[in-house]
Amino acid sequence: MIALSLAEVASAVDGRLVAADPAVRITGSVEFDSRKVTSGGLFVAFAGEKADGHDFAAGAVEAGAVAVLGTREVPGVPMVLVADALTAMARLARAVVDRLPELTVIGLTGSSGKTTTKDLIAQLAARLGETVAPPGSFNNELGHPYTALQAGPSTRYLVLEKGARGIGHVRYLCEVAPPRISVVLNVGVSHLGEFGSQENIALAKGELVEALPADGLAVLNADDPRVDAMAARTSARVIRYGEAAHADVRAENVTLDERGRPAYTLVTPEGSAPVRLGLTGRHQVWNTLAAAAVARELGMPLTELAIALGGLGLVSTRRMDVFERTDGVTVIDDSYNANPASMAVALRALAGVGAGRRTVAVLGYMAELGEFEAQGHAEVGRLAAELGVDRLLVVGEAAAPIHHGATSVGEWGGGSVLLTDQAAAVEVLRSELRPGDVVLVKGSRYRTWEVADALRADAAADGPADPAAGGGVA
Repeated sequence: MIALSLAEVASAVDGRLVAADPAVRITGSVEFDSRKVTSGGLFVAFAGEKADGHDFAAGAVEAGAVAVLGTREVPGVPMVLVADALTAMARLARAVVDRLPELTVIGLTGSSGKTTTKDLIAQLAARLGETVAPPGSFNNELGHPYTALQAGPSTRYLVLEKGARGIGHVRYLCEVAPPRISVVLNVGVSHLGEFGSQENIALAKGELVEALPADGLAVLNADDPRVDAMAARTSARVIRYGEAAHADVRAENVTLDERGRPAYTLVTPEGSAPVRLGLTGRHQVWNTLAAAAVARELGMPLTELAIALGGLGLVSTRRMDVFERTDGVTVIDDSYNANPASMAVALRALAGVGAGRRTVAVLGYMAELGEFEAQGHAEVGRLAAELGVDRLLVVGEAAAPIHHGATSVGEWGGGSVLLTDQAAAVEVLRSELRPGDVVLVKGSRYRTWEVADALRADAAADGPADPAAGGGVA
């Protein structure tokens, strides 16, 4: 964060100083976890249901914080008192961003692929200048300002993922850190329970392009009609990416290698160049095209861009993380979260990586689908059967429609079993897996990752992997 006096902080957040010297400057980071406070920092005290940050205020000052931003006085602690700490944190983030005229804010949203694409954009931007991006999916009303507050005078690019569970959420996040480049990936059915319809999801995602200034840039997926139509919702310049003929940045001649890693010809207004990715999954073509469109706007030459795309790797965990076990089993850990669209992407990746091998999918519940829940799960099961997955392990009664959907496909030659929990899935895998199998693990944050962790731990217990076998995604 840029250095600010407590007087400037109080002014920015509409706060009142108590037992604090207005001239004292914040020179460290802004933290809401007292364990992360550093010398010269500011501690933000939230009064939560399980813990009250004000109880840690004195300890934060002892650790080096020059003041505490909170909603009630703490004796002996210099305070910036506000009515609402979360709102104040957002206002402070906006004040910091406004004081950084050389900063380019890049915002992105979509129903799936946000975190991976955010990481890809950040990796490319970092080649051009100092870049700040959030860890994992830190994309809400807390993570957004927290990340923005990490920007300083030398930061050139701030890459922010924008999540939403309702109309107006993206608009609010854009007010915290107004984007100059907005990227919209897709409109799916994640959080359909909250939104009620895909039309409402599109309405919410499009708030990102509506927030652009006239001299900004909207980067839109030409292959998603709902995203493509968002061009009419902005006065900014529009660049489209995808495989459609009208895409400005597009992929042609897409192929997959034996590990499901795409290669394609990158076509731009400046020319074309071959790209070979180290990431697994056909969907990475769209993710990397979105990142390429942004990097091109930031000034990366085509030849450098093509090479840089090939060097991109995974940053956030449990997202298409492919690893090889010493027994010859390949595991695709995509267990961080799930919705019908990302399930479909992951199953297709499993089919690609597992071509000519036995494939196993361990699938869990998908949350926040509302009235679409039963149908969405059943469609995933049917797709698994239609893609020819050999063995389907469905974890938990809530995910039962996946099992029923798969078994409804009469010509399917595979088999499905409905299991009570993750431990049961692990036991089945330990008894059935054999060398050469490919296993996908995916679910919606309901501890499905325990299955992937068990598979990884079993591999570690067997000893170090053969270096010639590879491991992970390059």
